[in-house]
Amino acid sequence: MNTILEQFKDKINGTFAFFDRMIIKGHIRQFFSASGKGFFLSEQNVLLKDFSAYANQVTSDIVAHVEKMAEETHRPLRYLTSAKIPKEQTAMEILKDDPVEEGLVCILSVVEYCQTLQPIKNKDGKLELRNVDRKCKYYYLYYLDKHFGFMHVKLQTWFPFLIQIYINGREMMKHVFDENGIAYKMYDNSFYEISNIAKAQELADKFDSKSLCRQLDLFAHKVNPYLDTIEKTFHQGYYWCVDQCEFATDVMFKSREALKDIYPSLVGHAFYDFRCTDVFSFLGRKLDPKFQGEAVSDYRKRPAGWRIKFKMKSNSIKMYDKFSCLRVEMTINDPREFKVYKDVHHQDGTVSKRWVPMGKSISNLYRYAEVSKAANRRFLDSLQGIVPAGSIEREINEVCGKRTVRGKTVTGYNVWSKETMQLFETISDGKYLIRGFTNKDIRSILYPQSQSDKKVRGKMSRTLSKLRAHGLIRKIPHSRKYLVTDKGRRVMGALIETKRKIYPDLAAS
Repeated sequence: MNTILEQFKDKINGTFAFFDRMIIKGHIRQFFSASGKGFFLSEQNVLLKDFSAYANQVTSDIVAHVEKMAEETHRPLRYLTSAKIPKEQTAMEILKDDPVEEGLVCILSVVEYCQTLQPIKNKDGKLELRNVDRKCKYYYLYYLDKHFGFMHVKLQTWFPFLIQIYINGREMMKHVFDENGIAYKMYDNSFYEISNIAKAQELADKFDSKSLCRQLDLFAHKVNPYLDTIEKTFHQGYYWCVDQCEFATDVMFKSREALKDIYPSLVGHAFYDFRCTDVFSFLGRKLDPKFQGEAVSDYRKRPAGWRIKFKMKSNSIKMYDKFSCLRVEMTINDPREFKVYKDVHHQDGTVSKRWVPMGKSISNLYRYAEVSKAANRRFLDSLQGIVPAGSIEREINEVCGKRTVRGKTVTGYNVWSKETMQLFETISDGKYLIRGFTNKDIRSILYPQSQSDKKVRGKMSRTLSKLRAHGLIRKIPHSRKYLVTDKGRRVMGALIETKRKIYPDLAAS
């Protein structure tokens, strides 16, 4: 396949694939079951009628502990008047004004909506400890960590003390590269130059979720002093779940100019040639008529440039550029759309390995990486026959002129005529990308009323011969099917993009 990685290998340094943003949440699972809550209160000798006073005291202890952390480290503790204030931007401004090399950067407190525990009377008039929605104080503790780089821990100060930890995979790998003597250059959270790409990817592939889990436990103990009591009661602490995960593959071009020359063609190819249902292929799924959900393609202009995104339910894959990096990024919000091979325990006590829907447990993080890396690769492999903008004009001019093939003169195309453009749009349809098309397929679309007419069949045969003579299509050996060639995809893709995008813009202006 003539993919962009092969086609432009002389302009590409290599690729690097690893996690980008990871949002990991910690839950005390026993607080979400009636038996677990009852057992906890029994162990603490707390009656339901006294729970509110007890919970207030625990919250006061946590607040005092966090505020003491800020005091002892001489770092800012700032209250935010609204949950809408950008917290990461606030922390970065504090770091810029009051820099620190390692450790706590600042603590931000804010009141947000949450789910907490509260005694409520049931229909029989008896108290029950239920999960209710209300507001409570949260702390955002921002760190410059020696393992994770710039990160934050979000702590709920009321029962059930949910915790959320934000980690950036690129920040994490910076420290791994430093420890292993790998030089690198970054731009806006992407590596655009790595001295030893093979070694860097090898280190990234060795990422261990068990080690990550231990480090998360250390952070949890650091910020929540009540965790010791919880672990003593339940003999376990937080259960870590992956709430959201982004996995990015960066194609590192040798210069910004090299990427800039082909990026408009990449975006145009992805937008005009791919359909929203192609996201099934990218994510390794079959298009099932029973599928319930949305499959969406989204094309958007950002201040930094164009971004194209394909979404299936709540999971998505997108492409955008960062300086000299072409980034393809997979985002998993609902892992149950994918499978993981694991032990399944049966009622008779036996255990067998099966492919089952993937859960959010942090132990499945290796599978998140496998699924995302494969999806990104499939997306990159689908970007074929891309031509830099300056080279397309020459090929279009060749198609417009006459050609002599085996002693016969073949006329050129009036590429802007209605009939020619309709023909190009029909054979460029993404559904023919893999299986190809036949004379009948195209004839039934261009001449639906008279497709069985002998004259129409002959005319279509001559049309296909002309397309072959100009190198726009090729015949599949030992079949009656045709495929669009790389040249055909380049030429017709450029003409279709010009018609659909540039002409409407000119008319509007």
